[in-house]
Amino acid sequence: MKFSVDQELCIGCGACEGTCPEVFELQNGKSQVKLDPVPEEHQANARNAEGACPVGAISHVD
Repeated sequence: MKFSVDQELCIGCGACEGTCPEVFELQNGKSQVKLDPVPEEHQANARNAEGACPVGAISHVD
């Protein structure tokens, strides 16, 4: 599973990093995906982070 962050939408709130720090981190005020593809053991948390993003900047493809 691959996750991405729309840099135009991201407001750098850190909700994704707080929910799934194994996959997301803030760099220069924007979220970045650290693992590509995301290992199975982190996919559920990464999807939770996707749902927690207040601006819908995170998406994924299977």
